[in-house]
Amino acid sequence: MKLYLDPGHGGSDPGAQGNGLNEKDLTLDIALKIRFILTNSYENIEVMMSRTTDVSKSLSQRTNEANNWGADYYLAIHINAADGSAQGYEDYIYSKLSDSSTTAIYQGIIHGEVIKMNQLKDRGRKKANFHVLRESAMPAFLSENGFIDNTHDAALLKQASWRQNVAQGHANGIAIAFNLKSKPPVPTDPGTGTLYKVIAGSFQSRENADERVAYLQSKRIDAFVNPTTISGKTWYRVQAGAYSNRANAEKRLEEVKKAGIADPFLVAEH
Repeated sequence: MKLYLDPGHGGSDPGAQGNGLNEKDLTLDIALKIRFILTNSYENIEVMMSRTTDVSKSLSQRTNEANNWGADYYLAIHINAADGSAQGYEDYIYSKLSDSSTTAIYQGIIHGEVIKMNQLKDRGRKKANFHVLRESAMPAFLSENGFIDNTHDAALLKQASWRQNVAQGHANGIAIAFNLKSKPPVPTDPGTGTLYKVIAGSFQSRENADERVAYLQSKRIDAFVNPTTISGKTWYRVQAGAYSNRANAEKRLEEVKKAGIADPFLVAEH
């Protein structure tokens, strides 16, 4: 399954703004998290992103890229804005599609999974004549994940853990809609039982750890935050892989170093 994942706005276009937040930053963070979940948790899925950093890209460039690649599904991530009083979650498919279309069926599945995870008012499934929905050659879906200018929604949008849950909801919906098969868990070495984890930084600040994850993902290195308690203190370790074979772990370690991380290390767990 080929997923074209489109974090809205970027570069000179900040998107919606409010409460010290820019839409372009939030959409990119959520989309990177979606990619990480899908590519690490499921088999036979390829993800192409319209952008993995803060760059400008026109709507036509996005849909042309998805069409030329032959994507099976177009997923656009956005954040809403209104007058400060509106709040909640809603999503869209192309306005000329019927409620019985395949696109509408996918919308129903993903909508239900996202709502389970996002603690937002459900504003419903909607239709619109947006460019990315109209000009994409494959089924397309656009989600509006809260209102950036609403104090309730913005408080959630500021939380990395909330954005992770939103990403998980989208990923769950994609997995169900396309019958994705889960990857088996990483096995430990049957001889030694040792698992080598590649740690690309350890921080006392969750925000710093999240920034390191975003940086690594922009370099196409999958990573996530793994909180660990050491001597009674919580450290937020950024993990960039786990391997039963030490040679494979050391290879990933070198990849992390080449990406510009000066101090990655291995942790051996038995």
